Amino acid sequence: MLVEPEVPAAAEAAAAGRGGVAVVSVLPGPGSVPGAPAERVVVDRDGVRSGTLGDAALGAALVSAVQGLLAAGQSGRVVLGGREVFVEVFAAPPRLVVVGAGSVAVRLVALARELGYRTVVVDARGAFATSERFPLADEVIVGWPDEVADRAGIDADAFVAVLTHDPKVDDPVIALALRRGGRNVGALGSRRTQAGRLRRLRELGLSEEEARLHGPIGLDLGGRTPVEIALAIMAEIVAVRRGGSGGPLTEGGAVPPAEGGAVPPAEGGLPSADDRPAPAPGG
Repeated sequence: MLVEPEVPAAAEAAAAGRGGVAVVSVLPGPGSVPGAPAERVVVDRDGVRSGTLGDAALGAALVSAVQGLLAAGQSGRVVLGGREVFVEVFAAPPRLVVVGAGSVAVRLVALARELGYRTVVVDARGAFATSERFPLADEVIVGWPDEVADRAGIDADAFVAVLTHDPKVDDPVIALALRRGGRNVGALGSRRTQAGRLRRLRELGLSEEEARLHGPIGLDLGGRTPVEIALAIMAEIVAVRRGGSGGPLTEGGAVPPAEGGAVPPAEGGLPSADDRPAPAPGG
């Protein structure tokens, strides 16, 4: 039995870490010895973790190629210096950092968990930031959000939802998340609140380009209850991650395929009019 320890180890590392890892296997080519084990290199976003292609230039080109596949979360074949390799990507789960442990946060964490996100809740109020209140969160941190940002994983890979409604809490962590290039940084609040927030961010030294805050956070679903607001926030995060428009599919958006690539059935599983049998004579 052929044992390939690099693959499960890479998957485990991706699940536990940030950014994912890739296992690169050199595919057989001219001059390959039949039955010989494939050369393997394990690469993450910081570079080669183990293995080598035996050529420094090829190694640098490999890291560059793998970075793009890691960012896209896609496996694929790559040709380097006339050698074909297969890059198997083990993507880390998307990460959502929720700042504020209020009622909307409880629902947001539940939705994010259902969608496969790793969730971290941060709040300086120990009475709110508890594992009992957030049993579905992967981690609950008590502390000022900007002071525990590294532990919470607020970086370029993170989605960040700020739900605290308090400028002395919001502004420092929003500025930090934006400077680190978070994938989607958003905050609750009215449009008037948002205007004041952007003014304060510029006073903190953020440029117009850096201050690309999603605020008010969420798509306009008309929601009022905590779970409806959480749904709107999660819908925007999914749209950003998947490249969706956030608009109705009736307005020209791409219709997602059903599982397995089949066309989705009619609502309720009922046949369409074209599928109905012709009426019996005299019916």
